[in-house]
Amino acid sequence: MTILSGQVGSFRRLVRKASVRHGLTALVAAGLVAGFATVHAEWSPMHRWNRAIGDASLVLVALSVGLGPLARLLRPAQQLLPFRRETGIHGCLLAFVHAAIILVGWVQWDLMRLFGFEWHPELLVYVMFQPGFGLANAIGIAALVLAVLLAATSSDFAMRRLGLSGWKFLQMGVLPLWWLTVAHVAYFLFMHFLSFHRETPEPNPLQFWFVGLVVLVFGLRAAAYLRTIRAKGASELSGRGRNHAPV
Repeated sequence: MTILSGQVGSFRRLVRKASVRHGLTALVAAGLVAGFATVHAEWSPMHRWNRAIGDASLVLVALSVGLGPLARLLRPAQQLLPFRRETGIHGCLLAFVHAAIILVGWVQWDLMRLFGFEWHPELLVYVMFQPGFGLANAIGIAALVLAVLLAATSSDFAMRRLGLSGWKFLQMGVLPLWWLTVAHVAYFLFMHFLSFHRETPEPNPLQFWFVGLVVLVFGLRAAAYLRTIRAKGASELSGRGRNHAPV
């Protein structure tokens, strides 16, 4: 009875800590959305909130990808490691809302428009008018499907069901998710509005911030990787020295 009571108490503490992390992450997500909405204040409401939610999702995914290598480089950052799960889950939720706004407000449930096709009233067929738009959305859909899969298995229950090795293999999909997200966002930041048949708008003010974020995540992961292999090499050399030491 005492053991069972202790297990229940431990479970409640874990749930309480996870709830606090989810609450804090939700506050950060709301702040990011509000901040990005301010940046895009002159846009139409649909595009304003669509981009603000998408940009906030990108930052949360970047945090989920970057916290691990940051913790390897800076010991105090290890306290933030538990937030990798929550930032990934909330990033997925925002990405889902972002996709819903596009589907309802931009392409208006016309899936052909989602992939760059437009109905031609004279030819009575769909014609491709923006191949880049269709490709970028296809990449975004692939990223969303992967994000949902990762978020759905981001739990201790999934870890037990899949086994530690199977769960880790699946969660490594966060790296393809990150680069798919980067490709999707890069198109809309740098290329979508460059067209010969309409006026080119002012550059998005977040372009250089986006580049800086991508470089930062890449730099963190590269630095953590180099540190890991150096530490492993030093450990192996130390082990060989002990094995060959005279007795």
